[in-house]
Amino acid sequence: MSAIQIKGLKVTARHGVLPEEKVNAQTFAFDIAIDCDTYSAAQTDDVSNTVNYAEVCSAVTEFCEGNTFDLIETLAYGEAMLLAEKFALISSVSVTVHKPQAPVGLPFSDINVSAKVERNDVVLSLGSNTGDCKAMLNGALSALSKLRGVKLLKVSDFIETEPYGGVADKKFINCAALVSCLLPPRVLINEIHSIESDFGRTREKRWGNRTLDIDVIFFGNKIIAENGVCVPHPDYFNRDFVLVPVKQIAPDFVCPVLHKRMSDL
Repeated sequence: MSAIQIKGLKVTARHGVLPEEKVNAQTFAFDIAIDCDTYSAAQTDDVSNTVNYAEVCSAVTEFCEGNTFDLIETLAYGEAMLLAEKFALISSVSVTVHKPQAPVGLPFSDINVSAKVERNDVVLSLGSNTGDCKAMLNGALSALSKLRGVKLLKVSDFIETEPYGGVADKKFINCAALVSCLLPPRVLINEIHSIESDFGRTREKRWGNRTLDIDVIFFGNKIIAENGVCVPHPDYFNRDFVLVPVKQIAPDFVCPVLHKRMSDL
């Protein structure tokens, strides 16, 4: 992995909480750090195989000049998301916004805010055993694909499976999906919970019948155990209704905990 860095890009624009900041333009400075694979560009000497830093500067400038935000936090995140969406070769991008004319009424050397967006391949397991199960799954996949920062890459076949956990009393329809995700893990999980609720999911009884269940099996190669989030899913390798469709769409994916390929499980 290689890095492209742009430092001190200056843009005159109107961002700030105070009314006068929305009228009187001031100078903002941007530091941009991009992680991407530049090996092909180095071998071919072809700019199409890398992230064109002139285009990055133009995109940042146009976004900064064309919008007005109260917070430079919003500006920084918006710029980072824009760049990650615009340039497919970016694996992660960090944008720091400096506000040298910030109206704080005291001397300072610098005020800045940074935001980072990272691209991860995420493996999801989806299931339904209530109502029109296939319609539920197709609707959920459509809803996922409409989330900003989420791109649906692959979907497995739908399979019929026996209920797991000894509570549900009807067979499930299951599938797996591979998505490219620019959202942080917690944000994606919150969006998933909203989609489940939109499709009538309730949580009165663990492992009970449900209209829609979406689990995050893998989030890139991250290992997460915090605030009710556990990734990789702690029991995925014991569940054929997860493994069979996941092997279909990601046979070479290596579990960061078991250090095994899906095709070997």
